[in-house]
Amino acid sequence: MHAALIAAAEEAAEHTRELPFSPVVFGVGAFVGLVAMLLVTYAFRSVGTRH
Repeated sequence: MHAALIAAAEEAAEHTRELPFSPVVFGVGAFVGLVAMLLVTYAFRSVGTRH
């Protein structure tokens, strides 16, 4: 049974896909996107008090 598990793990390892970018790039991209959304939200903070 262990041989079957090892063979299945090796076969699964062969079919893995690499990320197109480094994981750091995904983290930085997410951070930049969230900061951009924060700035848009901050820009509209006084719209309700104008009228």
